[in-house]
Amino acid sequence: MEKTTHHIPMWLLAELTFACPVQCSYCSNPLELSASRKNELSTEEWIRVMRQARKLGAVQLGFSGGEPLVRNDLEELVVEAKSLGYYINLITSSIGLTAEKITTLKEAGLGHIQISFQGSNRESNKLLGGTDSFDHKVAMTKEVIKQELALGLNFVLHRQNLHQVEEFLTMAQSVGAEFVELANCQYYGWGLHNREHLLPSQEQLIDAERVTNEFREKYKGDMDIFFVAPDYYDDRPKKCSNGWGTTFMTVNPEGEVLPCQAAKVIPGLEFPNVRDYELKDIWHNSDLFNRFRGTDWMKEPCKSCPEKEIDLGGCRCQALMLTGDATNADPVCSLSPHHDEVLRITEKAQRPYDEEETRNLVFRNPGNSKKIRAEKLELT
Repeated sequence: MEKTTHHIPMWLLAELTFACPVQCSYCSNPLELSASRKNELSTEEWIRVMRQARKLGAVQLGFSGGEPLVRNDLEELVVEAKSLGYYINLITSSIGLTAEKITTLKEAGLGHIQISFQGSNRESNKLLGGTDSFDHKVAMTKEVIKQELALGLNFVLHRQNLHQVEEFLTMAQSVGAEFVELANCQYYGWGLHNREHLLPSQEQLIDAERVTNEFREKYKGDMDIFFVAPDYYDDRPKKCSNGWGTTFMTVNPEGEVLPCQAAKVIPGLEFPNVRDYELKDIWHNSDLFNRFRGTDWMKEPCKSCPEKEIDLGGCRCQALMLTGDATNADPVCSLSPHHDEVLRITEKAQRPYDEEETRNLVFRNPGNSKKIRAEKLELT
């Protein structure tokens, strides 16, 4: 029997490739990366995906990866997306970006670029991102502003760079940025693998928020600054992608459709592929998108919680990773019977910051993926 839902996938995230020149230790991409790109969706397949998503109601489109700029067909995809009526975002490290490419993509219909920084200066950006790209990032930030294309700067914060918040903000202001996101690392993929060395202490977090608020007050109106705290220090969870199967749809490089980027960690779920099914059928009828949609799936204490419509049970992936069961209450919630697990993890993070700890990070690259795969095989 065909299922129906009144929800519309307003946002389509097109993960064009997992290939990336940056080696961020907090990357949400899968741990077991392959150096091969032969299974990536073709240009024609991506165009079909965009058309189907637009018919479903999607209006926001994000091109991400990996690094979407490694795709030779990016301009062609932007042209098609613009013709379909999408507002188009490019989520990039900026490596591979040039002044000419910015012009080309803007003329093709690109509406917004988000550039990520790993550190606040040349040395820390190289140390934490694995590439000597800081000067290029700054140059491309200035070029995007010069060409009057909407820009967001994204600084992913964690234990190893939280002390650089003021430097991040000062640098962003100096180049003329209007929007900055200070996004504390979330623990999926490589971020989960490196959590012990990425999760900040409460003291670090409080100090970073203080610096951010002081900067806002001093330069009021000059720049919009958003500070996203790590889930582990909240007492209530956030909605999973604004609610599982309600707003957000991801298509990964090989065509699998997911309700969130991390969903593949949950065992027992089948991930339909755009090569086999229409997006309309996946969105409305698949077990995947209906499994945790709404509140009927909930068990106690979520089932009778008066706040269940506010957070919809929180993150299913986080529940799985921290409790072993995706149907449990998100342990971030202080009402969860598994909240002690979060407290145990955060308690361990209350040690003083030590810059030498960066040596313990495992960086995202195919070589480390092979090592992780081999370690898993040994364990089994």
